[in-house]
Amino acid sequence: MTDPNAIQPSALDQLPDRDPEETAEWQASLDAVAKAAGPHRAAYLMRRTLERAEAGGIALPKLLETDYVNTIPTAAEPSVPGDEEMERKITAWNRWNAAAMVTRGSKFGVGGHIATFASAAWLYETGFNHFFKGKEADGSGDQLYIQGHASPGIYARAFLDGRLNEQHLDNFRQEAGGNGLPSYPHPRRLPWLWEFPTVSMGLGPLSAIYQARFNRYLTARGIKDVSDSHVWAFLGDGEMDEPESTAALALASREGLDNLTFVINCNLQRLDGPVRANFKIVQELEAQFRGAGWNVVKTLWGTAWDELFQLDTTGALVRRLREVPDAQVQTYQTRDAAYIRQDFFGADPALVEMAKLLSDDKILECFHLSRGGHEARKVYAAYKAAVEFKGAPTVILAQTVKGHTLGEGFASKNANHQMKKLTVDEFKTMRDLLELPISDSAFADGQVPYGHPGADSAEVRYLQERRAALGGPAPARRVHPVAPLPAPAEKAFASFDKGSGSQNVATTMAFVRLIKDLVRDKESGKRWVPIVPDEARTFGMESLFPSLGIYSPKGQTYEPVDRDQLMYYKEAKNGQILNEGITEAGSMADFIAASTAYATHGEVMIPFYIFYSMFGWQRTADQMWQLGDQLGRGFLVGATAGRTTLTGEGLQHADGHSPVIAATNPAALTYDPAFAYEVAAIVKDGLRRMYGEAAPGEDPDVFYYLTVYNEPMPQPAKPSGLGIDEGIVKGLYRFNTAESAGLSPVANAPRIQLLGSGTAIHWTLQAQKLLAEEWGVAADVWSATSWTELRRDALEADAALLRGEERVPFVRQALQGADGPVLAVSDYMRQVPDQIAQWVEQDYSSLGADGFGLSDTREAARRHFGVDAESIVVAALAQLAKRGEVKATAVKEAREKYGL
Repeated sequence: MTDPNAIQPSALDQLPDRDPEETAEWQASLDAVAKAAGPHRAAYLMRRTLERAEAGGIALPKLLETDYVNTIPTAAEPSVPGDEEMERKITAWNRWNAAAMVTRGSKFGVGGHIATFASAAWLYETGFNHFFKGKEADGSGDQLYIQGHASPGIYARAFLDGRLNEQHLDNFRQEAGGNGLPSYPHPRRLPWLWEFPTVSMGLGPLSAIYQARFNRYLTARGIKDVSDSHVWAFLGDGEMDEPESTAALALASREGLDNLTFVINCNLQRLDGPVRANFKIVQELEAQFRGAGWNVVKTLWGTAWDELFQLDTTGALVRRLREVPDAQVQTYQTRDAAYIRQDFFGADPALVEMAKLLSDDKILECFHLSRGGHEARKVYAAYKAAVEFKGAPTVILAQTVKGHTLGEGFASKNANHQMKKLTVDEFKTMRDLLELPISDSAFADGQVPYGHPGADSAEVRYLQERRAALGGPAPARRVHPVAPLPAPAEKAFASFDKGSGSQNVATTMAFVRLIKDLVRDKESGKRWVPIVPDEARTFGMESLFPSLGIYSPKGQTYEPVDRDQLMYYKEAKNGQILNEGITEAGSMADFIAASTAYATHGEVMIPFYIFYSMFGWQRTADQMWQLGDQLGRGFLVGATAGRTTLTGEGLQHADGHSPVIAATNPAALTYDPAFAYEVAAIVKDGLRRMYGEAAPGEDPDVFYYLTVYNEPMPQPAKPSGLGIDEGIVKGLYRFNTAESAGLSPVANAPRIQLLGSGTAIHWTLQAQKLLAEEWGVAADVWSATSWTELRRDALEADAALLRGEERVPFVRQALQGADGPVLAVSDYMRQVPDQIAQWVEQDYSSLGADGFGLSDTREAARRHFGVDAESIVVAALAQLAKRGEVKATAVKEAREKYGL
């Protein structure tokens, strides 16, 4: 068994020592320091030597942790430009109104969070006063990912600025009556203010990284120079436990995204208690980000600590700060000076002597109030260092106190995240602390007043002057009027109308072929953003590699192994394809950035993200909701779709439910096209609606989800007749009848309507033939391109009826007069086609692939789930037997004949 205390071999043991004597001298010097001055001094010298080596460009492993002190020493802090006292007053008003808004709303039971902004106020205010660029200057301004629970502070600033009034603040979390403010950053609810929804924790940091990366993509491709834009993501230290928060750190450093800064509010608390009760979250995050290649700036202590650090001649104070766990730091926040003297300073004789030089007031100032994140000078220094650092992204770890300035009842208390209000007495104490001119008489009937110095006050003028100098209000979302994108040439879509003849073509391949034609369009081709998670070859997209190129900020620094082939792997600085590796979450973050570029940058982009349908909505449905909330536009394509079409891969690849999840998203238009011409018609309509001329009443802020299949099948020609295109888009049209299919059933034959979607249409057509030839039943076949859109239309018709308007659902209109019962079939669970059941006047039943998938042939899987052609025949006969239109014995005969 290995002795854990033994000296282990290192990589250095593999290298020849050119001068063993010199090496021994260095080692002996280290031993001598450790013996004479102690191991802490030896460790200090080693850390400083490593830092010097790193600064000098010597290739050594980076130091992952530094001391628990500020990265930027006080002596190196730049002065803050502007009027610091005026900024203190502005921040005080914003603190007050944020707390007042939530407290006033608490009487309605709508909730709200006070403590987060109280801790982070200076992190935001310093940025708004000096760094965050607005959208009214040249370029696109900065992109701000505001921490969701800090929203009251942002509303308070907009109120001071005149962008909101008291009525707005009183309608915080009360939106139904109009003039309301959403609880958190929600662009769909307040689209002129919020750009990015962030309260689904972890998605903000992930999206911020890919937004910064997409900014580089836009610049590299010559779409728009946004190199002056900076992405700021404000995060909580507890939020960093979400896996998405740190999922793309390596991407950010690998691609040198120095246009990105994370600001992590390290108030050491999450919702229930300390983030790292027995450990130190700041040190953990520092190691994590440094290890990923980020520049790390720690802003931990305020200026009150300067005296203590100057007294620390032995390093005892720094050692003690490193060893005290976070939960104990929180305890110090709530205890008196005597407790701190005993517990903190009493742990080391050197600290005991230091404490004798400190008054109780000094100790309480340090341990109760003085944090780096609460001082504009400290925060300004960190922000300036971040925007000036080149070659890597920066993370600022700012230590604060949760509930700062809200009084002893809030600061650092475990329950403060759930505390929604202050008492009148607590507000008066807060008023005195913030030095606000609010009289006792303003508290009429126990109601806390809002505070405002006046529209023409020095504070408001200063705030507005600072914002004007930085390019206008922030945060702000702007959708600049742009001309609709010209529609691509009609032949790109019409080429699918004639079918594939004798050639078998999968709808996945049909979609890829369509995209190949569309990206060649002279007007809109450059606007397409193909996104794929390392499966381009699976979907037949490798032919796009040499023609479009894969985006890489480094271009191609190597000779690809397949360079002599026509479809070689080509990377380029101006590449159009985003091939993200095996990360659906990263690909979705790409999609969100591209799909909202029309607002973020005033540039219309057309993203399409193609993925295994099983690994899309199931893995990243939260991001799809974020996409809808951010008003994104584009095409999501679930390829190799269905539960029975990719059966060799087994259960975990078999998608039988993505349309169910997609149906829950109000912004998603979900289609399950059966044929290539349907794919073309849906994409064409999507381009019109999202990027061209939307019809009156149509919302362009939607995205399309298409499921396409990897099963090569004959692609028929588009049927002639009126209403086909309308039916494709609305969700249902009659593909053929028994007669038009040439099946010539007998006169007065029993008739049934077969509705199929996606690949199930092919089994339905086989069943149509079997019913006619072997059972004398006439079946009409309908293509249900979207069960979800049919349902939504029907729901809207129901709502109209309640308003006294006569409106018939489209599904009922389409099936009106169709003889016989209706049998719906899909390659998904029956819940998908059953969405329309209540609006179908005919007798209705369905077949679907419920349960888990399995590995086998497609034919065996379809027989297993009871959705193959023979199973459809038996189900159809059963429906007709119930109506007395075929003999009951026919059902049994069919089961036996087909071996069911």
